[in-house]
Amino acid sequence: MNIDDLQLFVRIARLRSISSAARDLGLTPAGASARLVALERKLGARLLHRTTRQATLTEDGLAFLPHAENVVLAAEGARAALGREQAAPRGTLRVAAPASFARMHIVPGLPDFCGRYPDLALDLRISDSMVDLVEGAFDVAVRYAELSDSTFVARRLAPDRRVLVASPAYIERRGQPGTPDDLADHACLVVGTLDLWTFRGKGGELIERRVTPQLRINDGAAVRDAACAGLGIALMATWCAADELRSGVLVPALPGYTLVSTQTLWALYPSSRELAPKVRVFIDWLTERFGRQPYWDRGLKRFLGSS
Repeated sequence: MNIDDLQLFVRIARLRSISSAARDLGLTPAGASARLVALERKLGARLLHRTTRQATLTEDGLAFLPHAENVVLAAEGARAALGREQAAPRGTLRVAAPASFARMHIVPGLPDFCGRYPDLALDLRISDSMVDLVEGAFDVAVRYAELSDSTFVARRLAPDRRVLVASPAYIERRGQPGTPDDLADHACLVVGTLDLWTFRGKGGELIERRVTPQLRINDGAAVRDAACAGLGIALMATWCAADELRSGVLVPALPGYTLVSTQTLWALYPSSRELAPKVRVFIDWLTERFGRQPYWDRGLKRFLGSS
């Protein structure tokens, strides 16, 4: 049985589309259909129901899929065991990542990544929604939170540090809050649902305050821009506001009270005994690019306290 045919079947099953799977694997839709028909003929079973819009698994297809996935994973692992040269990454790598982070810190580095791996096509889906990694047939996802799903492995990429910021013009106009309680008298800008702000007090105690937002936007970069425009005080990730802090366009809004963040930037990928080469090289590249102390935090120590 041809491993490439099994890989095609697995990809069609995940994407529910012959044409999408063909595009991922560098095939024509007609060529993919012909190979699928040949596979079904060899097996003596119909694996997929086909319509003009989608392909869905038959009862036989549902029974066959986990076995096909195991064979494909084993084959990829065997190739990976031969080393980087023999297991050169190729095909299409499907990646999901948060929108603002991807625009600021993944896309600018893609000329380097794509230059290293010219045989690898990248399908990058950027969205702040929690996409279904299995349903979307993603090979790897970048997220702020680790999944509890045991079918995925989480690899730490970088800390996700936070800081409370405002523009100098806002501070001059409204004054600077002295404690977290003073935030009730200020215009607070909130990213999505992050309206519970946690601080470490001067004595080390944790202080939680739920703020009532003057402005709520489901995009971190847009909230940063609103803070730069003087609209209020915002809780920002340093990866989003580092340049503005270094330049003085934004300043710390509540010195003496360090923000506590429990979030971390993770790479999530399906668990298997051996990583597919295309997934391994992408995660290795992200780890190399960000490092133990990510480049965006350079020069920000005075703003971050002991967190």
